[in-house]
Amino acid sequence: MEKTWKPTTAGILSIIAGAIGVISGIMVAALGSVIGTFFGIAWTGAFGVPSLTLGIIAIVGGIYALKRQVWGLALAGSICALIGPWAILGLLAIIFVSLGKSEFE
Repeated sequence: MEKTWKPTTAGILSIIAGAIGVISGIMVAALGSVIGTFFGIAWTGAFGVPSLTLGIIAIVGGIYALKRQVWGLALAGSICALIGPWAILGLLAIIFVSLGKSEFE
């Protein structure tokens, strides 16, 4: 089977979107905790946890897409990359992972 650019591109897009998600999740958690403590509601830092979690899944899925292993996990990572203002990266990653399905082990 000839290797194409599709899974590689999908992996890179997922990793970029995941990294943005992780960074934004950390920033929201840190700022939310500081600001929330100031106003007496320290739990507001928890709002960053979903972005952080989805970002990590997107990065792991992107790595599997680059390795062309476990198509389902690569697709799940691409779907997690959809969440946020960078959704176009996730959408393209889903398309490229789907088109390159035959290249996965």
